[in-house]
Amino acid sequence: MIKGIIFDLDGVIVSTDEYHYQGWQQLADEEGIEFNREINERLRGVSRMESLGILLEKATKEYSEEEKIEMATRKNNIYRNLLKNITPADILPGVMDLLNELKKKGIKMAIGSSSKNTPVILERIRMDTFFDAVADGNDIRNSKPDPEVFLLAATRLSIPAEECLVVEDAEAGVSAALNARMKVLAVGSASKDKRAHLRAADLTEVTAEELLMMN
Repeated sequence: MIKGIIFDLDGVIVSTDEYHYQGWQQLADEEGIEFNREINERLRGVSRMESLGILLEKATKEYSEEEKIEMATRKNNIYRNLLKNITPADILPGVMDLLNELKKKGIKMAIGSSSKNTPVILERIRMDTFFDAVADGNDIRNSKPDPEVFLLAATRLSIPAEECLVVEDAEAGVSAALNARMKVLAVGSASKDKRAHLRAADLTEVTAEELLMMN
């Protein structure tokens, strides 16, 4: 039986996708690099520097490591400025009902996100004290599909990996959960990923009982 549930943040708990897209698009425009929503889809669930590497595939010049770091920092500054607009209204459908249902059942819950902006986002949506544990991009060396962030979250919950369920919206996150030997609920963009143990368009389509009985 499932004893702990680890939620990705972006695209699962709250919608920040548009802010990320706007940040990368502004950076690409400033550098004269082709970028669009199709390319942006490839950035889901991967680290900032890996995302920059994907963006630079369309670049017409070579960038030094120092320039890449500056560009990643510039994008993050754009993104963090956009995050000032985020509120609890950006919490995705079904999230609070499911989380409250799980909390009533005494299920431990964590955030497992590659984002280094996780603390800022949780504070902006007033959920910075809601979860039993948080593991994010500030804590890890390897981003998804490496399982590090989910294994760390499980450790912080004091629950074995095989008794944890991950809720993810990106294929890289599904891979990370499977690599951690955890069950996976794939939602949103990842809901077509047949590797997941359960799939749903969003969290309005699942109940606490369904998640806890997964095997």
